[in-house]
Amino acid sequence: MSTNVEHLKERLFSQAAALGFDAVRITTPGAMQPAGERLAAFLEAGRHGDMAWMEANAERRSSPTELWPDVRTIVMLGMSYAPDEDPMHALDESDRGVISVYARGKDYHDILKGKLKQLAGFLASSAGADVKVFVDTAPVMEKPLAAAAGVGWQGKNTMLVSRRHGTWLFLGAIFTTAELPPDVPEADHCGSCRRCLDACPTAAFPAPYQLDARRCLAYLSIEHKGHIPAEFRRPMGNRVFGCDDCLAVCPWNKFAQAAREARFAARAETDNPPLAELLQLDDATFRIRFAGTPIKRTGRDRFVRNVLIAAGNSGDTGLLPHIEPLLGDASPLVRAMAIWAMRELTGDDVHDSLRHRYLAREGDRDVRAEWHGAQAQ
Repeated sequence: MSTNVEHLKERLFSQAAALGFDAVRITTPGAMQPAGERLAAFLEAGRHGDMAWMEANAERRSSPTELWPDVRTIVMLGMSYAPDEDPMHALDESDRGVISVYARGKDYHDILKGKLKQLAGFLASSAGADVKVFVDTAPVMEKPLAAAAGVGWQGKNTMLVSRRHGTWLFLGAIFTTAELPPDVPEADHCGSCRRCLDACPTAAFPAPYQLDARRCLAYLSIEHKGHIPAEFRRPMGNRVFGCDDCLAVCPWNKFAQAAREARFAARAETDNPPLAELLQLDDATFRIRFAGTPIKRTGRDRFVRNVLIAAGNSGDTGLLPHIEPLLGDASPLVRAMAIWAMRELTGDDVHDSLRHRYLAREGDRDVRAEWHGAQAQ
């Protein structure tokens, strides 16, 4: 490889650091080939749940050259969003809704994409090459590519783990027609540790390095559009958006420094709010409350669905006055979980007057099932 290309790589890495990226490594389009086979097995087993977009773009997701035939080099970048305290402590605050660390700050898509575009512009002008940037918004398998590039390795929970940043890295990619020298993949350093597997509240890992998203609380609380299956409601505890358990227990986190990017570190606007406040959100106040955060994309109805489950698990009967009005909510997701929450908090002693009033005009099958004491599946 010529001295000029090596020098360009050094300049690229220096520019990435100046933009605030905590990790940058380079790989080639063919380096992640085994990941395509794992994806095919994952989809074949139906473990993607109702994330139909994964299946629809499986071929392009499995091979970067299917997405862009001209790509020759992939620059993988990571930015830390490490919290300054253990997020597991919040699970003991039953009166609050726990929000996944990644969603407490501003939307990482917007922050990373702006910085990636700046870096890609530098690369394009310096190398005279074409570039494309991706931040979790296209069929790109960021984690296998980051592992192939040496940013980290995919741990037993399938998430990327870094020896320097633990499990707390947002990932972005720059595809380019320029040819740059690739870096060496990172070895797997999980060893015999299985903390992430044992920490999962719903046993979502059929085996090490395998995930069944249908059992994952992060998937269920964010991606899943329907009712939360009954078997997962109590394990949700007070998690209202995502689940950090398998990330937070990783021993490599002890080397991670708190996020440098202020928009990730400053989380006051979303940091585990009181359930009583969240139960009162209508669509307008939800949009205002979570503007500019990843939570807004999930929508008010699914979010309040999750909040009601947390309320039902709280043991706090003081929340009942906030739950009862939701029995008549426009969303069947909300109505069903309002019934479940009331039954959990009252020991199934829901007043007959309420049951008769709402059941008589209820047209949704799953909501009616909740009123009849069955669990919506």
